[in-house]
Amino acid sequence: MAKQIHSMIRVLDEARSLAFYDTAFGLKVADRLDFPEFTLVYLSNPETEFELELTINKGQSGPYDLGNGYGHLAVSVADLDAEHARFEAEGLAPRKLVEFAPAGERIARFFFVADPDGYQIEVLERGGRFK
Repeated sequence: MAKQIHSMIRVLDEARSLAFYDTAFGLKVADRLDFPEFTLVYLSNPETEFELELTINKGQSGPYDLGNGYGHLAVSVADLDAEHARFEAEGLAPRKLVEFAPAGERIARFFFVADPDGYQIEVLERGGRFK
């Protein structure tokens, strides 16, 4: 059986991205691999073994074109209201809280936030299939 271990995104400003992911999700540097043309930084926290890999291409001066194929990353939290308030207090500009109940039965509660490079991250309340 395959086990998911990480997802990679390209970021322009390493320090800005590290600060965002630490403040927003408590992700800390688990490993750093530096190469002549790029650097890989792996972020994790004690909640899961899954890591976020930041790729910093040396010499990249402008923002990346995210195109129309990128969807989003997702994380789950125990107290969505508290996290939304914390994100607002930290100046992370979370979007509005959404209760997704298309047929009258709630499937999920969530909000989205964008990282410094424009990647969308869905913050879901734990419950049901979102553990």
